[in-house]
Amino acid sequence: MNNNQQHSKIDADKTYHPSDYTSTDQSSKGLASTHEQVSDTYTEGTIDGSIDEVDENGNLVSHEGRKLKRK
Repeated sequence: MNNNQQHSKIDADKTYHPSDYTSTDQSSKGLASTHEQVSDTYTEGTIDGSIDEVDENGNLVSHEGRKLKRK
């Protein structure tokens, strides 16, 4: 197995870990970024980044909530 194949196997076996957010390794930082995007999308359910409007009890009022500020 050549060097490139060894690195590919290592990257393919890698899974997300919370320490990836502070890692200097490019693949770890990529996993952290992807994990955050998936988590945000799963939590909110949309890619447009709008927050659902809820009442004081946390009950859904509408899906026409406020937009998230982009960096």
